[in-house]
Amino acid sequence: MTLQQFLLILRARWKIALLAFALTVATTVVVSTLMPKQYTASAAVVVDVRSPDPVSGLMLQGMMAPGYMATQVDIINSDRVAQAVVKGLGMENSPAIQAQWREATQGKGQLRDWLASLLQKSLDVKPSRESNVININYTGADPDFAAAVANAFAQGYIDVNLDLRVAPARQYATFFEEQTKTAREKLEKAQQALSDYQQQNGITSTDERLDFETAKLNETSSQLTGVQGQTTDSQSKRNSTKADTLAEVMQSPLVNGLKADIARLEAKLTESKVNLGANHPQIQRTESELGALRAQLDAETRKITSSIETTYQVSKQREAQLQGALATQKARVLVLNKQRDELNVLRRDIESAQRAFEIVSQRASQTNIESQTNQTNIAVLNPAIAPPDPSKPKVLLNVLVSIFLGGLLSVGLALVLELTNRRVRSTEDLVEALDLPVLGAISSASGMFKRTAIGVSA
Repeated sequence: MTLQQFLLILRARWKIALLAFALTVATTVVVSTLMPKQYTASAAVVVDVRSPDPVSGLMLQGMMAPGYMATQVDIINSDRVAQAVVKGLGMENSPAIQAQWREATQGKGQLRDWLASLLQKSLDVKPSRESNVININYTGADPDFAAAVANAFAQGYIDVNLDLRVAPARQYATFFEEQTKTAREKLEKAQQALSDYQQQNGITSTDERLDFETAKLNETSSQLTGVQGQTTDSQSKRNSTKADTLAEVMQSPLVNGLKADIARLEAKLTESKVNLGANHPQIQRTESELGALRAQLDAETRKITSSIETTYQVSKQREAQLQGALATQKARVLVLNKQRDELNVLRRDIESAQRAFEIVSQRASQTNIESQTNQTNIAVLNPAIAPPDPSKPKVLLNVLVSIFLGGLLSVGLALVLELTNRRVRSTEDLVEALDLPVLGAISSASGMFKRTAIGVSA
């Protein structure tokens, strides 16, 4: 179909097209005028995603996630928030609403759920693209009611969001409180075990006692080493065959004096024998004195060697005593070491229980504070007010749309009528219909008569 054919069809069917256009626009105007007016109230809330947690002071990474704002929109549209709005407005207590519910549902289900579903149908939640502001729009027949519902949705959203944050903290608080009691009991048991062990073994200060016993052990070991040296020395002297070569004998002043006297008498005796003879009384007297000195020297030497034997026997006894004391002291030190190790284990148990108790107690205190918080990161930016003008119906917009749709409808109707009852309105139509060449065209008679009449009058 060419443009000329299209225009010829419209010219031929203009009355029907005009009638369809007029009916469409008129119907739209009448319906828009008769439709009940709807008012849309809007409340704006702002979500602070950058402020730290008021209790822990940490930034919550979940708030920075891309889907956080979409989650908040879903929360506002949830049944829980709608039910909170129904409860907050007290709609369940209205006899008229109760009668409507019984008539609509025959008393099936819950009134709160039914009202929440109705409110959700007129709710429109739109987040801002470039900010953290969420607009809560509610449309209703009464402007004051629409504003009240929009504000109720904003408050319900804040309450539900706070409850969603506080409810887990309450559960955690209960859990950590039980864990704190368990940790405290473990700590008390560990402390009691340490106290009982100290009382059973009479321990007051393990380190000081162990240091004292260790020093005593070292001293006993040193004494034993010294006594063993004395015993070895006494034994070597005791086994010596020449008593006069012993150091004690050689260093004795009495022995040395006796030896000097004997040497002097022997020299005198030798001289006297040369001058006086062997049987002289002086010689006999000198020999008698010399024998007495030698006897005294032998007795003194035996005393010294006897003292060495006595020293050896005493050293052996002392060595045996010190070895026994050393063994006893070693056993005592080993016992103290074992007690110290056991005490260290008990102390480490106490330290571990103490750390666990502190960690759990701190977490319990934090969750307890979080469970009692009444702050949230959401605030009402702009409360809803009763709109002065209705948002629906939009008469001007509807008329403009009806003009566009009426034009399309009128053109379409003209084309449909033309296609159902095809007419020849131009040479192109005749060529298409007969598939023959056109030799000539005769103008309409009315045009010829008009031109003739004009020429006569002229």
